[in-house]
Amino acid sequence: MAAERQGGGGGRGAGAEENRDGRDGKDNKENKENERPAAPQPGGLGDSLGLEILQIVKESQQQHGLRHGDFQRYRGYCSRRLRRLRKTLNFKMGNRHKFTGKKVTEEILSDNRYLLLILMDAERAWSYAMQLKQEANTEPRKRFHLLSRLRKAVKHAEELERLCESNRVDAKTKLEAQAYMAYLTGMLRFEHQEWKAAMEAFNKCKTIYEKLANAFTEEQAVLYNQRVEEISPNIRYCAYNIGDQSAMNELMQMRLRSGGTEGLLAEKLEALITQTRAKQAATMSEVEWRGRTVPVKIDKVRIFLLGLADNEAAIAQAENEETKERLFESLLSECRDAIQAVREELKPDQKQREHSLENDSGKVSNIQYLHSYLTYIKLSTAIKRNESMAKSLQKALLQQQRSDEDGKRTPRPQDLIRLYDIILQNLVELTQLPGLEEDKNFQKEIGLKTLVYKAYRCFFIAQSYVLVKKWSEALVLYERVLKYAREVQSGAGAHRNSLKELPDVQDLITQVNAEKYSLQAAAILDANDPHESESPSQVKDGKPLSERFETFCLDPSLVSKQVNLVHFPPGFQPIPCKPLFFDLALNHVAFPPLEDKVEQKAKSGLTGYIKGIFGFKS
Repeated sequence: MAAERQGGGGGRGAGAEENRDGRDGKDNKENKENERPAAPQPGGLGDSLGLEILQIVKESQQQHGLRHGDFQRYRGYCSRRLRRLRKTLNFKMGNRHKFTGKKVTEEILSDNRYLLLILMDAERAWSYAMQLKQEANTEPRKRFHLLSRLRKAVKHAEELERLCESNRVDAKTKLEAQAYMAYLTGMLRFEHQEWKAAMEAFNKCKTIYEKLANAFTEEQAVLYNQRVEEISPNIRYCAYNIGDQSAMNELMQMRLRSGGTEGLLAEKLEALITQTRAKQAATMSEVEWRGRTVPVKIDKVRIFLLGLADNEAAIAQAENEETKERLFESLLSECRDAIQAVREELKPDQKQREHSLENDSGKVSNIQYLHSYLTYIKLSTAIKRNESMAKSLQKALLQQQRSDEDGKRTPRPQDLIRLYDIILQNLVELTQLPGLEEDKNFQKEIGLKTLVYKAYRCFFIAQSYVLVKKWSEALVLYERVLKYAREVQSGAGAHRNSLKELPDVQDLITQVNAEKYSLQAAAILDANDPHESESPSQVKDGKPLSERFETFCLDPSLVSKQVNLVHFPPGFQPIPCKPLFFDLALNHVAFPPLEDKVEQKAKSGLTGYIKGIFGFKS
């Protein structure tokens, strides 16, 4: 068939999978895969054929690439398994010279592996369509090929359903074939944006799987329930596009509970949320912050500000830390995009902003103030995220103290110190935002928040010193924590509402007082504990072996590669200087007179010079 030719040699990807056949297609594994699938469950007809369609599909997908979203690898696996099945059943499509198409008919349906043959054909076409869907993000033309492969998968599913209508096939396999056919039909209609037909097909698939789940034990019903959960968001999305506005809220709740959508619906749901906010953004023209109203003309900023409240509510309703962290990252990413859009508007308006600064006596422009507002949202969100991470680490730290478990890396106070350092850095950036330098209330609030986080940072630094038994340093840091906490309590006053979201300082004071008493007791016990003092035989003073021959000392480094034998290079030692000799006799020596030599030299004039040139000498 055409699908067989395309899947078997469809590009380098499938050929590469053929080359890997030696790895995941060994002889014993091939024989096991090509054996007759499991017999039907008790309760079927005498010699009826049965095939666990959903179980086979799920196991094959999880073991051959779909756990990591590798559809190309799964397509190669389907091609290889098809070839092995045809060879085992002697159901070949001609020979190497000529292609002869064959179809599985009801007359030759004596083995359930014939049904498996058609199922693998459908899975191969479906996996190729999903591979093209990933590639269509950058190459839109591949969408046409995607729809062609999905139609081919539906055609194979129809053939499978038709064969399963035979009296030789048991009732369970018939229902699974109908559900499989409805699932692929729904996906094809979904891609064509035929929402009503897609919803009908998905509902049919959901109904069949729900009935199958109720008819069997809990262990057997797990796969059916998982499939129902997979297609439920698609049904809600189709209902929304048909006109059911309540489906949007259900989709958002599903997205929140699942920690993010996957597969066919992921990109469409995100696009739907963006479109909904874009419609609402058309009516938004300004935003008010700290007593100043600023017009908002950038569409991306409008969409972000409209979705800000929904994102914050979703973070507050998150059930676990992983979902909350993902939502924080999504909100920060959207905020960064909005800030970038504002920056692009700021660049061509640089001269106008400078002129407005001169005329307005230091008052920043509207676009600059909007940039400060978005930066404030970004930094505040980053602070909340780090604070959430710090709370989870504190809980893990308390659980670790209660039950000392070995194994994976346990949290330490140093991890919390790093988080509070980042928070304090974000607070410093908040005080430097343009347009807020003269806002005394804002600066006062940031100052109080800084004191709160400094107190917690000092507390965990003290905790780290306690772990290494540095009692005096820890005690000094505890006193610093109490100092910061009292400053917060005395300076809160009218700013108590802005401090409600921060950690309670009074709880910190109570905890520090308890820790101080425990620390003093531990210091006294440590000073009086004889087991803590090291014996002379175990003391290491850092001297090399050549300087402690007469002292016995257990030094494990002597049997290591870095043995401390001597000081090298050796140190400098003082030595006597080389003697200096001074020639004092030179001052008392009388040299012979040289007047006769000087006079003889004066007589030689031009004549002597000429004689010297021609070689005449006197």
